[in-house]
Amino acid sequence: MNLPTVQSASLAALPNIAHLFTTRNGGISQNEYASLNCSRFSGDLPFRVHENHGRIIKAMGSQRLISLKQVHGKMVFAVDRTWTGREKVEGDGMVTTDPGVALAVMVADCAPVLFADSRNRVIGAAHAGWRGALSGITDNVIEEMCAQGAERGLITAAIGPAIQQASYEVGQEFMTRFVASDGCRCRQFFHVEEESIYFDLPGYIAGRLAEQGISHIDCLPHDTYSMEQEFFSYRRNCKRGEINYGRQTGTISLIGG
Repeated sequence: MNLPTVQSASLAALPNIAHLFTTRNGGISQNEYASLNCSRFSGDLPFRVHENHGRIIKAMGSQRLISLKQVHGKMVFAVDRTWTGREKVEGDGMVTTDPGVALAVMVADCAPVLFADSRNRVIGAAHAGWRGALSGITDNVIEEMCAQGAERGLITAAIGPAIQQASYEVGQEFMTRFVASDGCRCRQFFHVEEESIYFDLPGYIAGRLAEQGISHIDCLPHDTYSMEQEFFSYRRNCKRGEINYGRQTGTISLIGG
């Protein structure tokens, strides 16, 4: 079957790179996880997640799908051929030079950020919610990519489907704490409308990437919160009082040896 996916034009234009951002459709999970739930730690039945992963691996043309137990932090791991895809390692970023693996980050409003230096054959992936973005998860992925042989000026980054500013209302305390943590320049990522405040998570991440010297940045416009038929959303479920929810993924791999 054809897997419904979204792609970054910038990453798609690179040689020897495969990538995709899944939607919530095209899998076998049921009920609140319907249907392409990708998270091993969501409470979904393991055999369903395994089958969903298999469909992504087939679509990517990879051997293994590698993901972490994400904790909204800044830990990054270098992944090699010894990783199996069954690890329960806590972290939010990965980097590899191994063409056999597909790096996958699981999201449901947080931003999946994919990185590639196709010339030097180094790729990376980051799970970037506001906590991870603020603590520097994308900075750390870039640093690890450079340690593995990437050149900062050759890295292309794509910020995949995430909660967009129009759907991301926050409180005054959130904005005050955020600005206090990362400086007044962060105010540009907050829109104040009467008594409501809206945060631009993808815009903030793009700003962090630019500060790290990344000039090729593709920021996809898809809103996981409002596009209910296409994407899982943590915030949407919370507003309904629903505890369980699935995750889509951003996935990237190297092609060829």
